[in-house]
Amino acid sequence: MADVTRRPTKTATPTAPSDIPHMDRSHDMTTAAPVDDTALDEVVTFTSELIRIDTTNRGGGDCRERPAAEYVAERLAAAGLEPVMLERTPGRTNVVARIEGTDPSADALLVHGHLDVVPAEPADWTVHPFSGEVRDGVVWGRGAVDMKNMDAMILSVVRAWHRTGVRPRRDIVIAYTADEEASAADGAGFLAERHPGLFEGCTEGISESGAFTFHAGPGMALYPVGAGERGTAWLKLTAHGRAGHGSKVNRSNAVTRLAAAISRIGEYEWPVRLTPTVRAALSELAALQGIHADLDAPDFDVDALMTKLGRAAALVEPVVRNSSNPTMLDAGYKVNVIPGHAGAFVDGRMVPGGEDEFRETLDRLTGPDVDWEFHHREVALQAPVDSPTFAKLRAAIERFDPEGHVVPYCMSGGTDAKQFSRLGITGYGFSPLKLPEGFDYAAMFHGVDERVPVEALHFGVRVLDHYLKSA
Repeated sequence: MADVTRRPTKTATPTAPSDIPHMDRSHDMTTAAPVDDTALDEVVTFTSELIRIDTTNRGGGDCRERPAAEYVAERLAAAGLEPVMLERTPGRTNVVARIEGTDPSADALLVHGHLDVVPAEPADWTVHPFSGEVRDGVVWGRGAVDMKNMDAMILSVVRAWHRTGVRPRRDIVIAYTADEEASAADGAGFLAERHPGLFEGCTEGISESGAFTFHAGPGMALYPVGAGERGTAWLKLTAHGRAGHGSKVNRSNAVTRLAAAISRIGEYEWPVRLTPTVRAALSELAALQGIHADLDAPDFDVDALMTKLGRAAALVEPVVRNSSNPTMLDAGYKVNVIPGHAGAFVDGRMVPGGEDEFRETLDRLTGPDVDWEFHHREVALQAPVDSPTFAKLRAAIERFDPEGHVVPYCMSGGTDAKQFSRLGITGYGFSPLKLPEGFDYAAMFHGVDERVPVEALHFGVRVLDHYLKSA
């Protein structure tokens, strides 16, 4: 494997797809068989072993993904690839490789996953979060769904192709990134800014947070495929006032001004803003349940529709509006001193096309005595749901679960697709898992006792293999 962190003289930004070594295999994917038993075994092993590599990202640069990067790079190399390892900061390692397709005129496809995970407190868990234990047909540990499972699926599919001589139609660029659970500055942001040539020709990408089973009711298994993300708007607020003694009257109290602004922000009811992805999701969810919903009617009430949708409402409820949730406060240093300044942080999210409204509303809610700025900001994304790509994603799921229903999905949070969008890459959330009734996928993200069934991983490998062969 090529490690550009050790040999900086070879790290010039590539300018063409050929700069990434590729799999040299000749067998066309059209005659390829389904993935073999080895791939099904490997996806479980890889998920477990990646979980055991502690890549906790605590923010502020406190993370080291390199051991996990070396793990995936070694296994990609064993599959005939020569992965490139890149770092902006020592220890914060990314891995990129390209598989050459059979059609040189076809656009390339990016398949990416992040290697870092959020913190986990072992005392809160039933099984140690970094044990990777396989118990009763379930793989336990931090990253089991976010997203070392998908990292493992990618590895197992690529290695199965190597064993059987499969080549996809289009070039496939594989990227394992650092720092997704913080700012992505050491990961996808660094790759997009400093090494865009690695992604030459990529027009679309797939990654996390989509194509998992969502049980909306008896006999109704949904598979939400990501086709949008709200924009990130983490805000820093600063209130200004007059410092003074805590025993005296003070009409310019910075804490009071901040508290009033925070209260207004937290209680504000954002208006409904339905994006094309969300409109498509609402229409399909309503139709599946036999509900008549005229989204263009003057008296259309999205909240009333949510009530009728039952469990399925959880897929769209967070993304029909902008949002702003106060999360942190910082004021004062002594109980009898009125500070001259007070600060707070707000987690804001913006629907696609909603940034102007967001800015204007925050100006009004904060008022003249409180300033606000973006502490961290990322764009909102939207991908077409009537595209050939979405149709192929849908077909891959339905091939292996004919009773399932694929629906479009806009994520309330964000992924590395935001950074890769700067290169003109349209992102879809597609890390397939078939989950049993009662398995709360959403609760697994950043939650306690994160885990994934072995059968879900097997399903994911089969679906991913089929899609990538047909893409």
